[in-house]
Amino acid sequence: MRNSYSKLAYSSLNDFVYGTCPKPVRTKSGLVIGGGTVYPELNFTLDGMNVNETTVKETYKTYSEIINDALKKAKELYAPGVVLEYETLPDFTEHPEWAIEVNRIIIETMKEYSDKYGLKLALRTTLNDMREMERPPVMRSGRYWDAMLKGFEGCAKGGADFLSIESTGGKELHDDALVNAEIKQVIFSLGVLGTRDMKFLWKNIVDIAEENNCYAAGDSACGFANTAMVLAEKGFIPKSFAAVVRVAAFPRSLVAYEMGAVGPSKDCAYEGPYIKAITGVPIAMEGKTAACAHFSPIGNISAAVADLWSNESVQEIKLLSGMAPTVYMEQLIYDCRLMNIAAEKGKILEFRDFLVDSDKKLDVQAYVLRPDVVFEISKEVIKEKSPFIRTKLAAQLAVEKIKKAIANNEVQADKRDNRYLDMMAEQIEEIPDDEEKFYHEIKDEINESKFLPKEYELA
Repeated sequence: MRNSYSKLAYSSLNDFVYGTCPKPVRTKSGLVIGGGTVYPELNFTLDGMNVNETTVKETYKTYSEIINDALKKAKELYAPGVVLEYETLPDFTEHPEWAIEVNRIIIETMKEYSDKYGLKLALRTTLNDMREMERPPVMRSGRYWDAMLKGFEGCAKGGADFLSIESTGGKELHDDALVNAEIKQVIFSLGVLGTRDMKFLWKNIVDIAEENNCYAAGDSACGFANTAMVLAEKGFIPKSFAAVVRVAAFPRSLVAYEMGAVGPSKDCAYEGPYIKAITGVPIAMEGKTAACAHFSPIGNISAAVADLWSNESVQEIKLLSGMAPTVYMEQLIYDCRLMNIAAEKGKILEFRDFLVDSDKKLDVQAYVLRPDVVFEISKEVIKEKSPFIRTKLAAQLAVEKIKKAIANNEVQADKRDNRYLDMMAEQIEEIPDDEEKFYHEIKDEINESKFLPKEYELA
């Protein structure tokens, strides 16, 4: 571990606001993230075309068009700065030379707009985690691991400012845990498997970033907590269960920063406020302007302490006004402009609280993102040193907070929420504090054929 956290990075809730943080990050272009201004982060992807040796050159052209159109719009709307996020497709991660070439195209286009118009720009390159393509997943070796490392190194050398990933360690068991709403299995997947994988993975990413003059930015529990949110929105699992998973996921993401990541966190990491409260690093968030990618009940509250504001991901498709990534660039710029003008006029706390108040009473998943709730839970969790104990405690405190909020009529909930909260409280209480003991106790409840214990250093 390179960093150790035992207390919050903030002494006052009034300082816990959007656009500013104790540890801002300065890019090569002079963009300061967390230094007082919220910037848009545009995330874009292709329209579902089949990528292969024959079509890959066509994708290069498409990426060039996306960036040109989006940056032209940013210039026209006087954006003070923009972060672009290039999330590789699985085919690009599997063929890192393709990913590196797209990275080069984006960097060259950014340089053109920076040189001509003085636009401050930065690039986050996010490789998707291909290790889960093998079943059971091989996490620390093999062709997928080697291709990921080659992609990260090539994109870092090619000029990317930030390296990120949505890692999947533990997801092979977590998917079943979600579908069956089994909180013990969730905590095992996140707190034992996930945190162990994060230590190994992020040591490698941080080393690559430091060797190539860029930043190891951060991870996301998207495949865990966001999957829970989507299942809850469809009525497959209780919203209270999804809310507890959201909080239980943050100790896993925190490991990246303990290993040396510096932010900004990944946009789809809705656990970002917890990360910011503890580490003081800048965070990217998404909400209402991410409806192109998924629906959520936390469209405003998610912006309350954001330093970058993102659209999640949008395909290159034609809308009435223009191509979708360009449309979302405009929407993000206007969102950020409003947040920034409120801060300039000394109304940052009022505007933050408007964002919070508009969502906090309507869904338990919004409730656990209230800045005061984030502070209270984070303050207790960070007293523990073990990522596993932190995960268990985070889930326990989330259950207690939500139950109390429902009893006090502070948030809406249904009968199923209350019933599951009681069940979760009992089951969390049964989990031992020793990871190995927990593993041996839970063996009969999990499908051991789906994961390789040695990949997580389990006996």
